[in-house]
Amino acid sequence: MLANICLHYALDLWVQQWRRRRALGDIIIVRYADDFVLGFQRAFDAKRLLGHLRERLAKFRLELHPDKTRLLRFGRFAAAQRKEKGESGAPQTFNFLGLTHCCSRSKSGLFLLLRHTMRLRLTAKVHEITLELRRRLHEPIVSQGKWLGAVLRGHYAYYGVPTNIEALDVFRSEVTHRWFKSLRRRSQRRRLNWARMDRLAQQWLPRARIVHPWPQQRFAVRTRDKSPVR
Repeated sequence: MLANICLHYALDLWVQQWRRRRALGDIIIVRYADDFVLGFQRAFDAKRLLGHLRERLAKFRLELHPDKTRLLRFGRFAAAQRKEKGESGAPQTFNFLGLTHCCSRSKSGLFLLLRHTMRLRLTAKVHEITLELRRRLHEPIVSQGKWLGAVLRGHYAYYGVPTNIEALDVFRSEVTHRWFKSLRRRSQRRRLNWARMDRLAQQWLPRARIVHPWPQQRFAVRTRDKSPVR
C-alpha cells in the first residue's frame, strides 16, 4: 500500500508527463507495488529516462535496485537487431512478478512472448512444501491431500499463464515426489508403491492447467463490453 501511494506520485504520474513532453517514441509502463517494467520504442528514450529517473527517485530518498535495473533489447525485433549488430545468442530475458519473460517464436514464425515460472521461485516453493510435509507427517492422507490440492490450485491461479504449462507440470511432479517420499517415511506405509501413489495423485492433486487467457483475448472481451447496445 505504501509503495502504491508513494510511487503513484514519484513514478507513475512523472513517467506519463515525461512521455508527453520528452519522448521521441512510444513508452509503456507496467507496475505492481514497487516492481515495474518500462518498454521503449527507441533506445535513446530509454537511456535518457533512466538517468532522469534516478534523479527523480533521489528526491524522495529512493533508488533503483542495482541488481534488477538494466537496459536490454527485447521484443519482436530484438533478434533481428542483435544479428544486425553482430551480437550472438538469443535476446536477453528478464524476471517480473515471479515469471521469466523470453523472446520466442510461434509455430507459424510470429513473435511470441514466452513466460515461465522463475526457477528460483519454483525451487523455493518445492522446498517450502517439503518442510511443511515433514510437519504434517502423521496427519491423515485425506488431510494432506486436501492441503496439497489447495496449494496446487493456488499455484495454477497465479502462474497459469499461456506458454507456462511445462513449468506447471514440473511443479506438480515435484510435489508428487515429495509427497511420496513423505508417506514412505511413515513406518506403517513402507509398502507404498508408485501404482498406489499414482492413484493418490489422481485423486488429490489437480492436473496442471492454464487459467489466464492470452492478452488479446482479454482485450477483445473488454472491447466487446464497451461496445454500444443497439
